[in-house]
Amino acid sequence: QVQLVESGGGLVQPGGSLRLSCAASGFIFSNYGMSWYRQAPEKERELVASLTTAGLITYADSVKGRFTISRDNAKNTVYLQMNSLKPEDTAVYYCKARYRWTNTDYWGVGTQVTVSS
Repeated sequence: QVQLVESGGGLVQPGGSLRLSCAASGFIFSNYGMSWYRQAPEKERELVASLTTAGLITYADSVKGRFTISRDNAKNTVYLQMNSLKPEDTAVYYCKARYRWTNTDYWGVGTQVTVSS
């Protein structure tokens, strides 16, 4: 059974940092491109960062230079290091896995990130 479990969210002050983790199970992790999305209240879900199986990385313009996506295939985990956080980064952050051959997607249940003083 495919499972994606996010962790690491919480409340942080503006300018602070958090590292999100997404632990995967139930599939061959190295065959999946991994992404982080976020959804703020009353807004559409948006792509934050993605990392393909070939190592291609994409970031949303709003997080470039502040966020870093990485993966550890030995631990079946993808990370999102978030620095210099801003109130507008407040959202539920979701992990997504996309199978490289069929574009089948799996989603985690999300973790809340709140940036506030």
